[in-house]
Amino acid sequence: MAGIYIHIPFCKKACHYCNFHFSTSNRLQQDFVAALLQEIELRKTYITEPVSTIYFGGGTPSILPSIDIKRILTKIAEECKVDEGIEITLEANPDDITKEKLQEWRECGINRLSIGIQSFFEEDLAWMNRAHNAHQAAHCIQLAHNAGFYNLTIDLIYGTPTLSDENWKKNVDTAIALNIPHLSCYALTVEPKTALDKLIQQNKLANVDNEKQARHFELLMTWMKDAGYEHYEISNFAKPGFRSKHNSSYWQGKPYLGLGPSAHSFNGYSRQWNIANNALYIQSISKSEVPAEEEILTKEQRLNEYIMTSLRTMEGISLYKVLEDFGEDKYRTILKTASSHLQHNHLTLENDHLITTAEGKLLADGIAADLFIL
Repeated sequence: MAGIYIHIPFCKKACHYCNFHFSTSNRLQQDFVAALLQEIELRKTYITEPVSTIYFGGGTPSILPSIDIKRILTKIAEECKVDEGIEITLEANPDDITKEKLQEWRECGINRLSIGIQSFFEEDLAWMNRAHNAHQAAHCIQLAHNAGFYNLTIDLIYGTPTLSDENWKKNVDTAIALNIPHLSCYALTVEPKTALDKLIQQNKLANVDNEKQARHFELLMTWMKDAGYEHYEISNFAKPGFRSKHNSSYWQGKPYLGLGPSAHSFNGYSRQWNIANNALYIQSISKSEVPAEEEILTKEQRLNEYIMTSLRTMEGISLYKVLEDFGEDKYRTILKTASSHLQHNHLTLENDHLITTAEGKLLADGIAADLFIL
C-alpha cells in the first residue's frame, strides 16, 4: 500500500492563518501542470508498491481546471501500478463547488472530497479571510450529495476569538445533520510570519485563547462520541468505514510520493521535500532535475516518528512493534517513561498498546516528546 500526494500551489486569496506554500497568482499554472506531469515520470520508481490512495492538496486544488486533473490522474495510471479500489481525494473550497464541476470531478475519477468549510458562520469566515460565505458552506454539501459524492470530509476550525461555545456546537451539529461521515477539526494555530501573526502583533485582531481551545476540544470529543463517530486520530472523526485511507497511511508509516513544490515524500528510511518555489520547481523539472532535499533517518528518528504519529491514533503505540523493530532496550525505556503518564491517567495500557485518554489527547504532543528516544 502506497500513496501519492499532489500539491497544487494556487489559491484565490490568502487565508490569514495559512502557512502552507501557495500563490494567489495563476500566471504559472499551466507551466506547473506540465512540470508536474514530467515529475510523475521522473519519480515513478520512488515507490514500488501499488498506489492505493491519491490526494490532491494545496493550496486550493479545486481551482485547477478539471481537464488538468484528468491529465494528472491519467499520467499516474500510465506510469504507476494503481489499485482497483483506489481512494482519490480532492481538497475543495465551497465557492469552487458547482454542479458542473462536481460532474467533471466524478468523470475524472475523484471519489472523495475534502471541503474546507472551517465554519458555518459569516463572522468566523470573515475573520479568517476565507473566500466563501456561510450560505456556500452549507449549500455545497447538498450539491455534492446531489452529484453522488457521499464520501465527504470537511474541515472545521475551533478556538477562534469570534467563535462562541454555542456557535461551536451549532457548527458541529450542522455537520452531523448534513450527514457528513468524516470531520477534521483543528484548533486555530497562529503560525509565525503568517498574516494572522502580523495582525495580532499589530493589535488588529485578538489573539487565541488556549483555555477556550481546550474547552472546545473537550466538548467536541463528547459530541462526536454521542453521535457515533470514531475518534480515530486526534483531529479526525469518522463514521465506521469512512476513515481517510490516505491520511491513515501517513500515521501508519506507509510509503508515499509527494509531487509538486513543497511536497514531502517518505519511503520507509528517508524523507525528501521539494523546493517551495513555483518558478524554481518548474525550471528544475524542465531540466529533468527533481529539486528536492533528502534526509536519511536514523533508527532513533524512525522510532520517534512512530511514537509521534501512532500516539495520535486510537490504536496508540504498539509496544510489540517497538520490541520487534527497535529492540528490547527501546521497549523498556519507553515503558519506563510512560509509567508517570499511566499514573496520571494520560495514557492507558491496553493489549500491549499505549493509548492516550481523553485528557491525554490535550497533552499528546508533550507526551510524545517525553517518550522520544534521544
